[in-house]
Amino acid sequence: MPTMTPKLAPATQRPPVAIPTLITALGNAGLVPFAGLCLLMWLVNDQALPYVALAMVAYAALIASFLGGIHWGVVWLRHAGVPGMAELPEQTARQHLVWGIVPTILAWPGVLMPAYAALPWLGMLLVACYLVDRKLFPAAGLDPWLTLRFRLSAGAATCCFLAAGAL
Repeated sequence: MPTMTPKLAPATQRPPVAIPTLITALGNAGLVPFAGLCLLMWLVNDQALPYVALAMVAYAALIASFLGGIHWGVVWLRHAGVPGMAELPEQTARQHLVWGIVPTILAWPGVLMPAYAALPWLGMLLVACYLVDRKLFPAAGLDPWLTLRFRLSAGAATCCFLAAGAL
């Protein structure tokens, strides 16, 4: 039985969409929980602080996991034959796949740690995700996104570090 692989319509047949603008807006919106929870960490009473801290830890871990998943998407697109996707050598594809699971594995202990340790741990993980992306994105043709990735990672990591200071 033949495998059915969905094919995207050529770019000339698709309606123009401001995807870079949407990605930037959604990325910035993803910083709102970081900033809001960080602020709350400094404002809430001692009874509410553990709940806000847990929310901050959980959100940071989810975002780190998401950042790893992007790398699986890069390899999937390459093997799906999406037009315009940079060709990935086998070694580079393996690096993307292996790194793709690392943020999830490293975020998991953060969820189990007390928040005073988890928030710096997860902040450093978000920085590490950016540094690895800086190395792997260019080979996949994604280097134009590094400026946005830097801003988002710097904002998220800073919020984690500042929130840890409230504990």
